[in-house]
Formats: sequence, structure tokens, C-alpha cells
Amino acid sequence: MQRKFGAAGVCVLFVLATLAACGGGGGGDGSAAAPQPENLAAAAQPSGNVAGFAYVANQGSGNVSAYAIDTSTGALSEVAGSPFAAGIGPESISVHPSGKFAYVANFGSANVSGSVSAYTIDASTGALSEIAGSPFAAGTLPVSVTVDPSGRFAYVANNVSGDVSAYTINTTTGALTSIGAAVAAGFRPNAITVDPSGKFAYVANFIGDFSGNVSAYTIDASSGALSEVAGSPFAAGLDPQSVTVEPSGRFVYVANRQSADVSAYTINAGTGALSEIAGSPFAGGIQLFVDPSGKFAYVATGSNVSAYTVNATTGALTGIGAYAAGASPYRVTVDFSGKFAYVANRGGNDISAYAIDPANGALNSIGQAVAAGTRPTSITTTRTIR
Repeated sequence: MQRKFGAAGVCVLFVLATLAACGGGGGGDGSAAAPQPENLAAAAQPSGNVAGFAYVANQGSGNVSAYAIDTSTGALSEVAGSPFAAGIGPESISVHPSGKFAYVANFGSANVSGSVSAYTIDASTGALSEIAGSPFAAGTLPVSVTVDPSGRFAYVANNVSGDVSAYTINTTTGALTSIGAAVAAGFRPNAITVDPSGKFAYVANFIGDFSGNVSAYTIDASSGALSEVAGSPFAAGLDPQSVTVEPSGRFVYVANRQSADVSAYTINAGTGALSEIAGSPFAGGIQLFVDPSGKFAYVATGSNVSAYTVNATTGALTGIGAYAAGASPYRVTVDFSGKFAYVANRGGNDISAYAIDPANGALNSIGQAVAAGTRPTSITTTRTIR
């Protein structure tokens, strides 16, 4: 029997086709986004961090690739059992700040609702095991997931339903429990992140005709509930794809795909409101990530990886250079040691790895790209503390 779809169904089918063709939103977390968890790696970290594991959400093959990071060279070695099954269209992956759990936003299909897959992480091997009760329900077409720095709350940006799902995290099991009804965001939220203080959340929205904005929220410290900030949403560029808060928590960066630039803002520490900084927007691309030191930023542009210095006083970006990657570099992250950068090449189905020059932020290729799944669209790392 031929299946018939109403207007909403046709909309979902259209967006799913678009995501399959161009990778859609997502990020970290973040980011991304940020945060990003794909966004959390942008938060300030305690001393003693060394490289741990890297995880990649493969949108096309519906799984997660896992790798051990060589602490000396940064080289990636696939974990035994990898790749690990996820839902339909895994678009974003975020790791709990404890390093114990991982969360994946699956955008679903016309017949299968979007969801969040949750896993425990084996601290010795990096292997993933799905948590009891996973996958957990989300809104329509979830594309980005992030975890707050306290590890008590998780947030998911739902692209088609135009809202954010919020959850509490069981810190023993990693299971998610919905906080309540989803909170409205923009027309097509693509990414979500939480600032390092855990006080504010930011969502990058596509709002039609490729324009965009950023929704800002305060986070209730007890319940995790979101309340929109006065003046939100704040204007961004064309088709914003990721949102990141740098480690000091003073600046927000939004990468705008269609305008190929980065909108940069200062954060009002009391209210969470955003003010665009002088010189913004800066040249950019699809997704931006700030290293743990807060000194350098890296942007996946779709053709290469661009590097920038971050002005610690103003937040302004100054270009360092552009570095070759694989086919269609889509997401970039820096490990928690700050020594290595990794790029998910969506068109090449692989991961490029680099050593970071601590003096100037320049990237030096570690070697041949490492195979991932089909259409890798999100990458994040864990840390080991010694």
C-alpha cells in the first residue's frame, strides 16, 4: 500500500533528503556545537589532561566510530568492536564531562522518530555499550546534542519541530529523563551548546532565505529548565550551522555556512545576552571549535581547515592560515590535551589528524587520514586525567 504524507510529513521528507545531501545541521555540539561536548571540549579544563578517545557519528552508515588517541603522536587506532550501532541518521555526538557516557542525536526518518542514543564508555578500551532505556525520545528531527558542564543536564536541538528538548542525566547510569515540554527555538535550530559556567545555553537557528539568528536561554541550576533571555534571538549570518562558547565563557562564535563567515559576540555575564564584537563577522565556514587554551580557533570550511588566533581581550579572530583536509571537511575538534586536532571529512568518509604548534596554533598533518563510516558529521573526544 502506498504511504501518504500530509504537509508535515512532506516537510520531514524534504528536510531528511536535504540532510542526506548536505549533512544538515548538527554539531556541538557544537557545536555544535559548541560545546561542543562536540562543544564541551571548548570548556576550560583542569591540568593533567591527556588524550583519551575520539568518537565520530556517521550519518550515512548509522553508527559511531571509536578510536584510541596515541598520547605521544595523536594517531588514531580504531577501538575493538567499532563501529557501534546508533539510530537512523546519527547527526551529532557529545560526551559526558566525566567521560563515562556518550550521547548521539539521531534525526530519524519519515517512518522512524528521531531519538537520542545513550552509551556507557569503557574507561579502558573506549568501547560503547548502549544504556538501558536507550534510545530516548526527542523532538522532530534532532540534529544536535550537548551536555552541561556539571554533567546533570542534556539538551537536544530539534530541527523540524523548532525546539529544544531538555533532560536530567542519571549520573550513575547515564539514562535521560525529560524535564518537561520542549522549549521553543528558531525556525530551524541547527546546533546547541552550553557555556562553561552552566548558566546559559545558545542555539543557532536557520530562519528562512538562509538568514539566521541565535536563541539564548538561562538554565535553572536546580531543574535544568530553560528560560529565554531578554532580547533573544540575536542576529547571525546566513544559515548558521554551529555555535561555540570559548573556554573563558566570555565569547560566542557562530559559523554561518552560506555567508561563509563567523559571527562573534560577547556574553553579558549577568544576563547571557549577546553583543556582536567589533570586526564581526570574520571569514569562516561550516563549524568552529576553540581549543582548550582559548588561544586558537579552527574552522571546517567544506574545503579546508582554517586556523585563527583568538584575542583574549576582545574575542576577535585573526587568521593563521588554511590547511588541507580530506573531501568536504565538515566538523573539527581539538582533544582535551590541546595537542591534536581532528577533522571529520564528510565527503571522504575519513578523519584527518593534526598536531598543533603550541606557539602559533599552526596545524601539521599527522599522516594519512583514518577511515570512518559513511558521511561522518560529528566528532568529539574524551579526556584522561593524570
